Amino acid sequence: MPKAYWVVTYRSVKNPQAWQAYAKLAGPAITSAGGRFLVRNMPAKTYEAGMPERVVLIEFDSVAQAIAAHDTPAYKEALKTLGDAVERDMRVVEGE
Repeated sequence: MPKAYWVVTYRSVKNPQAWQAYAKLAGPAITSAGGRFLVRNMPAKTYEAGMPERVVLIEFDSVAQAIAAHDTPAYKEALKTLGDAVERDMRVVEGE
């Protein structure tokens, strides 16, 4: 079964305190749902139309697990804490 990944890029952070509060809740919610953080950093270098945006990459054992993690009560609580503190792009991608 192919693995799946949450790929998140942060375009802007309007409220760093809310973002930090979200991170404290989101990390444990994601790991308890089977997610493994692979990347949480700024790009070392960008090419072509690459943007200097924070990137978060989280691995799951399947697409179903990645989607279920997003829909857990614990992660929904983290999202509520985040509110509109950031502008970000998040997607679930199937991979190897």
